Amino acid sequence: MVVGEITQKTDLLVIGAGPGGYSAAFRAADLGLDVTIVDKRDGLGGVCLNEGCIPSKTLLHAAELIHDAEHAEYMGLTFAKPKLDLQILNTWKNSIITKLTKGLDGLSDKRGIQYLSGTVFFEDAKTARLMGADVARIKFRHAIIATGSSVQPLPADLQNSSAKIMDSSAALALKDIPSSLLVIGGGYIALELSQVYGALGSNVSMLVRSELLRGLDRDLVKPLAKQMESLCEEIYYKTTIQSLEVIGESVKAVLQNESGEKVSKDFDRVLFALGRIPNSTDLGLDKTKIFLDDKGFIQVNEKLQTAEPNIHAIGDVVNGPMLAHKAMHQGKVAAEVIAGKPEAYDVRAVPAVVYTNPQIAWAGLTEEEAREQGIEIQVTRFPWRASGRALTMGAEEGLTKLIMEAESGRLLGAAAVGRGAEGLIAECVVAIEMGALAQDIALSIHPHPTLSETVAEAAEIFLGSSTHFIV
Repeated sequence: MVVGEITQKTDLLVIGAGPGGYSAAFRAADLGLDVTIVDKRDGLGGVCLNEGCIPSKTLLHAAELIHDAEHAEYMGLTFAKPKLDLQILNTWKNSIITKLTKGLDGLSDKRGIQYLSGTVFFEDAKTARLMGADVARIKFRHAIIATGSSVQPLPADLQNSSAKIMDSSAALALKDIPSSLLVIGGGYIALELSQVYGALGSNVSMLVRSELLRGLDRDLVKPLAKQMESLCEEIYYKTTIQSLEVIGESVKAVLQNESGEKVSKDFDRVLFALGRIPNSTDLGLDKTKIFLDDKGFIQVNEKLQTAEPNIHAIGDVVNGPMLAHKAMHQGKVAAEVIAGKPEAYDVRAVPAVVYTNPQIAWAGLTEEEAREQGIEIQVTRFPWRASGRALTMGAEEGLTKLIMEAESGRLLGAAAVGRGAEGLIAECVVAIEMGALAQDIALSIHPHPTLSETVAEAAEIFLGSSTHFIV
């Protein structure tokens, strides 16, 4: 120990201040623990609040408004072409982030949580070294690693080459709107950002290695794929990048499809949206017994403990979907385990939402997963063209889908595609977690006219009693 260094003690050290980290810290403080949270940022919220979930949904809302204005003529409503003031749009987006950040800071202060800005390295399973903070070392009884994830780095030969080749974080900064944009990727980040830039005026092309939202049931993806093909100038399926070269004000891209055919095209900007990787390196884990899998995820048990029982890990840094709500739930579980409560991370359904137009939301088993597991299932689909509420919204291409155990009718999985799908999936999550049967859903009265009725009708199809649809 260096003379003059400040060392302090805490019951719980939380490393990372994103949704998982601050949820863990808040719950632990509520349970009476002395909590210190450390993050390299100056405040709470992490990637989700500052450069992920919140800014992207803010911009997607703007994109949705533009889409609605452009497609309202069938209702007898005609609007002038939108005028974009990028400075005001960014100010609005940043004001939302600021409001939420201040709210979290206030909640943290009221709980008496100490926040330190800096980076953390484990010296052993009971001590952490801090860099860039007023405190040099922390001795802790327990720790929670909630360091989250980062965007996949650009290929080595493209890093620092030009601002014209960007990742998703740079894209959400929204510095300007390029006239042409190539988006590389077929996941939810690529789709959401394609719709944002397309609505704001870019001619968007997409390059997809295999298919859009690979691994998700194709009947759910079909309405979105139709919308994307209408929005995009071109979608290059089963295609890879052979080379990118910045020439003057353009980026020359050479693309190659599965047949070996090459296409050369110039774009004003290229966006890599190829997913995220866990932030599990540079933590000094080699000073502990904690180990990683081959993808860099920290291994934990059902109590979210690592190989060091007093150190837990949650969120994107552990295996499973990289979703803020998963991290928040795990943060609370870890805090309660540390406080001595009989808790464990045991869930049947972690919902996921793609916030495109149309939205896609799902929870529990997909149809494909259920069949791969050899489960005898019955799948019901209620088309939104038979929903009065969907028709009033111009969302008749939507779909609600339930996956049920064939013999018992127990709900195993659910999904919806269409506007407002994000709100429908919550009921299904509760039903899956409670082991609800088709009868439980169908016999629960749903308000009319709402999209929620489509969930009940999908359950009624299983029972052969659907009012508005005949199979």
